[in-house]
Parts: sequence; C-alpha cells; structure tokens
Amino acid sequence: MMLATANPCRWAAARLLPGLILAGLFLLAGFRLPVADAADLPVATAARVAGDEDRTRFIADLTVPVGYTVYVMANPYRVMIDLPQVAFSLPDGAGSKARGLVSQYRYGPVDDAHSRIVLETDGPVLIDKAFLLKPKDGQPARIVVDMVKTTKQAFDAAIAAENDTDTAEAAAEEAPPASGAVAEPERQRKLVVIDPGHGGIDPGAIGVKKTREKDVVLAFGLKLKKELEKTGTIDVVMTRSDDTFLTLRERVKVARENEADLFIAIHADTVRGGDARGATIYTLSEKASDAEAEALAHKENRADIIAGVDLEAENQEVTDILIDLAQRESKTHSLVFAKKAVAEMAPVTAFTGKPMRSAGFMVLKAADVPSVLIELGFLSSKQDESQLTSPVWQQKVAAAMGRAVEKYFATQLAATSP
Repeated sequence: MMLATANPCRWAAARLLPGLILAGLFLLAGFRLPVADAADLPVATAARVAGDEDRTRFIADLTVPVGYTVYVMANPYRVMIDLPQVAFSLPDGAGSKARGLVSQYRYGPVDDAHSRIVLETDGPVLIDKAFLLKPKDGQPARIVVDMVKTTKQAFDAAIAAENDTDTAEAAAEEAPPASGAVAEPERQRKLVVIDPGHGGIDPGAIGVKKTREKDVVLAFGLKLKKELEKTGTIDVVMTRSDDTFLTLRERVKVARENEADLFIAIHADTVRGGDARGATIYTLSEKASDAEAEALAHKENRADIIAGVDLEAENQEVTDILIDLAQRESKTHSLVFAKKAVAEMAPVTAFTGKPMRSAGFMVLKAADVPSVLIELGFLSSKQDESQLTSPVWQQKVAAAMGRAVEKYFATQLAATSP
C-alpha cells in the first residue's frame, strides 16, 4: 500500500509521484482527537461522491476534525481512508450507487480504536489531493479526497516502489529467533483457537430477517469457549471476542503464535434460491471436494476485501503451506476431529446432504495445526436463521462440539500413550 506520514504538528506535503499525491497522513494542529466514551466519538454525518470518469471527489462530513490516512490498493482497485474510532450516522443505502470513478463505498469499525472507509473504483486511480477542512460558518468539518484516473502501468510502478520497503520490514519481523534460545517447557493443557468469522466492518452473510453472520457466530463461539473451559483441561484463545475485524492472515497468525492444538473457524452461509439447510464441516484440501465447496472457499477467502484488504495476493507463503499441509498428519487429524464433531452434533442439529467437505480455505492454512471450518447453517433459510439466533440451540450445539473436542483429544492421548 502507498503511505506517507506528515508532520503531526503542522500541515505538510505528502509524497508526490508525477505531481500526484499517492497517500498522506493529516493531523490538524490545535485540535485534540476525541477519545473515551462512545457518546464523545466523532460522528460521520454525511458522505457524497461527485465528478466524472476522469476525476472524482469524495467528501465525508464530520462533527469534529480527525486525523486520517488515505492510500490506494489493487486487486481490486480501491481507495482506503483510515480514521480513528468514528461513529457513522449515514442513511441506509449510503455508498451503494456508482458515481464517476467510484463504483461503491463501505464504512465501519476495523477494531475498537480505528474505523475505515473503502472506496471501490472501476480501475486504477491515484490521489490528486486529500485535505481536511475546518468547520466554518455552520458547515461541518470535512475530509475531501480527489481521485484521478490513471494507467495500470503507472499505478503498478507506484505500488512496487512502496512494496520494496514493506517486504524488508516484514522479513525483519519474521526473522527466526537467535540460536541457543532456551526452549519453553511443554504445555500440559491442550489449547483450542476459536475463530468467529467476519466482524467489524465486515458483517458476513445477511439473513432473511437481516440477521448478521458476524453476530451469530460470535455468540456461538463464546458459548463454545465456556463449554471447553468447563473441562478444566483445555485452554481457549478467541481470535475475536467482540465486534472486531481481523484479516485472514491475522486469524491464521493467532493459531501459529499460540501453537494451537486445534483451530475451529465458525461461519454461517447463504445461498440464492433453493431450500438449503443444515450444518457442514470443512477441512483443508488442495482440491475441493465439490463445486459448492470450491465456491464457498473462494467467497470466504475474499472476505478481507470487504474491509479493503486482499490476502489472496499476499505472497507465495499461503500456497506453500497448502501443499505442505496436504503432506502432513495435521490433515489427518483435522478429518478425525471433523468425524467426531459430526457424530456428536448430529443428534442436536441437522446437517446438509454432505456433512463433511473439503476445499482450500485460507483461514485453515496454519501449518501443523489441525483445523476445521464449520458452517452452522444457512441464514438464507428461515428455519436455520431461527435456530442460529436461538440461545437454546446455540448452547446445545456448542455442548455437542465441546464433547467432540474432548473425545478428539482423548483419542490423541490414547494413541500416544505407551
């Protein structure tokens, strides 16, 4: 991504490339950024797009001036506006209509301290100007971003220059520890990472009655956490325990860094038409078990784009992990757990016609960590949506999955005992 940092004590010019601002961080001197209670947060009260297919302006009205970062990204082409925590009070449907270079825009929280506006564009663009207007004469504070159409070659050249720096920084962060480090004692308790999908700016699937996937999978994940902790022998780490957005890469990183013994990703699906119902448990496979599994994996793997990040183009690492996992016993362990989960859950909830499937889900690509992704049901089904929002149903299914986890670890222990 293209990013330049301005002096926070005064206005400063951002990095220029052939006369065009690619990105910049702007802080208005003399204003303190509001923090603390939600009632004290800055509020985005309106947003609009103007212009044509050569030059387009985006304007966001705010109750107070805030610092922000603006930059461009590709695959797909988009403009990112990163903000401190902001409350959005925009009318329904805001951002859904195309205008000029912008095909649509989205907005919402990224985590508990930051918000984001994502402007999707029809092709490569550069940022001509980006500035913050003070409130004046009854007018609100405004963030203004001017975009201009460019060529793919000019865009790629700009991104490539910045990526050289990003690659060097990433390599430094992921450097192996120095030799001679003292090994930590072996962990006595098993550790499960529970990953409720989506969150924050990404609501996931939307149900018939407007139920949001991110809400039901979080509620289920927290119930499953309690069930596992009741055993007294299993520790649990949640990738998210509130309405926070994490990239797929961040979710995988949680499993790796905690050296998880099992990773469980939780989702809910939707389909157009038909009467699909029931749960499905997916494991990682280089080749999808069927066309439906492949389509679902493709959809979930692009979930980061909702918040403006595309992990599919990240690097070769994820492909290498996929090939590696196919040759390791973690794939076998994943299948063993999936079978136990189906056996325990079948008495308390319905499954689809194929309760176990496989595909190349990116979120399951933590090396050496047995991993499954469970689609609890279909929010496009009124019956499933009713179940998914029922605390009673959630508890029954969470308890069943908890039993499956216990039996899975018990099987492992028996297999390794002398």
